[in-house]
Amino acid sequence: MQGRKTAIIGAGPGGLAAAMLLLADGFDVEIYEKQNYVGGRTSSFTENGYTFDLGPTFLSMNHILEEIFEATGRKLNDYLTLKELDPMYSLKFDELTLRATRDPVQMKQRIEHLFPGNGDSYLNFMKDTRKKMAALTPILQNKHSSLAAYLHPRSLKALPQLELGKSLHDVLSKYFDDERLKLSFTFQSKYLGMSPWDCPGAFSILSFMEHEYGVHHPIGGVNQLTKAMAKVVEEQGGKIHLGVGVKKMIVEQKSVVGLELDNGERIAADDFIMNADFAQGMNQLVDDRHKRKFKTMKLEKKKYSCSTFMIYAGVNQPVDLDHHTILFSEDYKRNVEEITKSKILSDDPSVYVQNASITDPTLAPKGKSALYILAPVPNNFSKIDWLSQKDNFRDVILNLVEKRAGIKNISNAIEVEKILSPYEWEHDKHVYKGATFNLSHNLGQMMYFRPHNKSNELKRLWLVGGGTHPGSGLPTIFESARITAKLMTKAYRRKEGKV
Repeated sequence: MQGRKTAIIGAGPGGLAAAMLLLADGFDVEIYEKQNYVGGRTSSFTENGYTFDLGPTFLSMNHILEEIFEATGRKLNDYLTLKELDPMYSLKFDELTLRATRDPVQMKQRIEHLFPGNGDSYLNFMKDTRKKMAALTPILQNKHSSLAAYLHPRSLKALPQLELGKSLHDVLSKYFDDERLKLSFTFQSKYLGMSPWDCPGAFSILSFMEHEYGVHHPIGGVNQLTKAMAKVVEEQGGKIHLGVGVKKMIVEQKSVVGLELDNGERIAADDFIMNADFAQGMNQLVDDRHKRKFKTMKLEKKKYSCSTFMIYAGVNQPVDLDHHTILFSEDYKRNVEEITKSKILSDDPSVYVQNASITDPTLAPKGKSALYILAPVPNNFSKIDWLSQKDNFRDVILNLVEKRAGIKNISNAIEVEKILSPYEWEHDKHVYKGATFNLSHNLGQMMYFRPHNKSNELKRLWLVGGGTHPGSGLPTIFESARITAKLMTKAYRRKEGKV
């Protein structure tokens, strides 16, 4: 593959991981990033001594990224410091709080204390889901580019574990009899932007992964992952062009032959990887005359995740909260339906608060706290006018945080504040319809039915990121990069007669 040039659109975690792997296999790689920073949603910003992750704040299944670093002859721990969190997170329901730990003995005791009779059910859930994870992992690590893939032995073995016809909530109802405890193991469907009553039962692996592998925090924030990856790319000889956006892909006879940059420059390469938000990229980077021909371009007919309303708040006092805290609404199911079905703003939203500076003092000035406050909200298919609704909804969230998290006078304590509504996610961060978790993960948009790692419609175009197989979330995004890099390497070794 020496001298074979690959141009990557976007320096998000998928694009960076693909670049690392391809460079290790001898490809020449250049990345073009519209923003002036790496990481995409896995980036950060700093203001007046406060540092905030822009998007992802949970890190689990570190071994996937460790293996990607090892493929380049490096060790992840040489580039960043990881700290395991215990408790992993706190879950607050009215007056009841469950502090989750991956220590199975302690977790059973805590569940039994709060929800008598459910302790052994937790152990049964972990045992059963461990088997499910073993069956599903090969599917998440391999391509699904044809329907024939469903007849592969690994797929046939995994089929019963998909629990077709069952929702995530249905699956957890087999184990737990208290609704609050069920929600404690299904709220992770929000990572996919979905309702636990709609999310496929296969995704019980999400809570399992946290309890099996733990939740970690990189000192400096999750953004340190992509900064470390960018450093490795450059050490390997790859080039990252920041502040250099791609205007469109140049297509000739159904083949991508180049990129036209925002500055008018044209770039030629042998292959192209799109790490941009899938729907946004296909909508903006492909000419209308080509989009009309391709079934995957019917973007508005696809199903998308919810969005998020973000408040990044630097407060001038210590905050007595665990690193991660979920504040559940009084009627969680109604709140989820408001987000995913009726698409209206809730007056009783669930809220996630990250108080990372309690673990990592580098994120805030001494004696102060950097709070990351998130409320899941409808995506921009809702037609909500965020420019007029933003301030009111901000007040609703802060009042709930004050009441449920016990942070008194939080509004008066804020000295640094930034808000990202679905409007900003779409127009400033280039996320299609503000759907921050990308394409939905319903059965009609999983595996073969999700955009493939090698484009079916455009030759020489490959995909990585949350909008392609196997899906969104950092571990699966890294897997998408591994699948794509493996396919590219295999394809060109075959051309060179090496396989």
